[in-house]
Amino acid sequence: MSTSMKKKTFSWLMGTIFLAALGWWHLNDVRLGVLECGDTWLVRDYLLLLAAALAGTALCGWLLLGEQKKRPVKLEEIYFLAGTFLGVLYLLVLPPLSAPDEVSHYISAYQLSSHMLGQPSNSEDGHVLVRAKDWFLEDVYGEYVYDATEDYLVRQELRDGSDEGTVIGEPLVEETYRLIHDTLQNGQVNGNMEGLAVSPYPPVVTTPAAFFPQAVGISLARLLKLDSLWLVYLGRIANLLFFVLMVGLAMKRLPFGKEVLFGVALLPMTLHLSASLSYDVWIMAWIFYFTACCLQLAFVADRVRDIDVAVLAAAMALAGPCKMIYAIFMGLCLLIPVRKFGSWKKWLLSGICVLGAWILVMVLVNGQTVSMYMAPETENIISWAEEPGYSPGTFRHQTLKCLQLIFNTIVWQGEHYHLTMIGAYLGNLDPVLDVPYVLVMLFTGCLISLSLRKPGEQLIMTKRSRLWIWVLCLGCAGAAMLSMMLAWTPLSAKVIQGVQGRYFLPFLPVLLMSLKNDTLVLTHERNRKTLYIMCCTNAYVLLRLYGIVSMRL
Repeated sequence: MSTSMKKKTFSWLMGTIFLAALGWWHLNDVRLGVLECGDTWLVRDYLLLLAAALAGTALCGWLLLGEQKKRPVKLEEIYFLAGTFLGVLYLLVLPPLSAPDEVSHYISAYQLSSHMLGQPSNSEDGHVLVRAKDWFLEDVYGEYVYDATEDYLVRQELRDGSDEGTVIGEPLVEETYRLIHDTLQNGQVNGNMEGLAVSPYPPVVTTPAAFFPQAVGISLARLLKLDSLWLVYLGRIANLLFFVLMVGLAMKRLPFGKEVLFGVALLPMTLHLSASLSYDVWIMAWIFYFTACCLQLAFVADRVRDIDVAVLAAAMALAGPCKMIYAIFMGLCLLIPVRKFGSWKKWLLSGICVLGAWILVMVLVNGQTVSMYMAPETENIISWAEEPGYSPGTFRHQTLKCLQLIFNTIVWQGEHYHLTMIGAYLGNLDPVLDVPYVLVMLFTGCLISLSLRKPGEQLIMTKRSRLWIWVLCLGCAGAAMLSMMLAWTPLSAKVIQGVQGRYFLPFLPVLLMSLKNDTLVLTHERNRKTLYIMCCTNAYVLLRLYGIVSMRL
């Protein structure tokens, strides 16, 4: 065995041993929870989670570090395994409707599912209709008083006078695990309810395409007449498989930086979102693929074909309506030299096709929202704060106040954006469901290591290309801040409200790829070892989270 292979084998064994030791340590947390709640099956389920984590990371480590006889397994092939394996574990440890805004995405996917199945989707007042037995997910303890109308059930009031019922997974506590365990063992309490019911949660106003993968899973569960938990789990699994497929295709098309995209896809926040019902999965998947296509056409392809233009237009049209801020990323197309189009005329027509596809979909889906933002003198009331908010006219009349707000946000919120981008707070940004700061820095260090130039690696991007990418990424970050300033920030706020680090994930891979330079070069190439460390760290994060929830009574 060569020295290099011995080092890889040692790294593989040490990763497995450390994970097993840390997993055994957190078994004590689970046992402490069991002493208080009496749910002894928590220990059994934790040991199964530990066994799955050890087996999965060991397999990923063998594929990443092992010396295969024929050829090393390609990164995109390994990602199909790693992304699916870790995604499923995140899906189980952080159960349905616990992700950021997941209940609204669930209702949106349910509405699309009804359209797909030819079933009634909305009541007369516009609220989404669900199967009566699926009320279980939005009112797990039966806290509402119900009124049966001629066509469907409607919630009237809460029995104890509180504001709203309990949604499964909000907050995520030991009782959530118990509820899921008992429901899967014995069936849900209202599993025999017939008919339709009105959900009080509004759907997300965006392109229905963003909920297509989730709706496929939900529709399958409805066709098979499965209970509510299986319905949301199948929706989550379908979303996860879509994300893994799209990221794998993006990695396959990337001319360089495959390991960077792999690393971003292994961040706790990325994995948590990919295993949820969130439409962030749709956005990230298409922006990643759009980025890969642009880089491949700019730096590798001999010419740009009509099919390439059609793919770019379709990707931007599919992703654009969900969050308008990523329209700035169409500027990546400008990295492609004009000569590859054959003429200036074809270059211009191609640009019109991509931009036109985005504009057309935006007008159809978000026309009303755009017109509201374009009305500078319209008073903007922030509903959650019940206060006046910023409007385009505020920039003209109170320029200094707006600049001060932006400055404060950058200075005071930068750390928060970094933490929430990596995934320091999981669940619905629950500070208890945290990833320790030392691990956040470990993930950050791994991403930087993956992005830097290695010995003998050719520097493909020019300085001009890197500078343009930085401008686009800065523009996307600025657009995210501006959009939340207009939509979510009252005039009394000291910083822009509502911006989360996950909004930066779609453009993080290309930003990291642009960091390669001639000044800072690593002495050794350790990309696969770094990716293995990220797999093991994710597995540890999940074991720790399970222990935290088990003690959260």
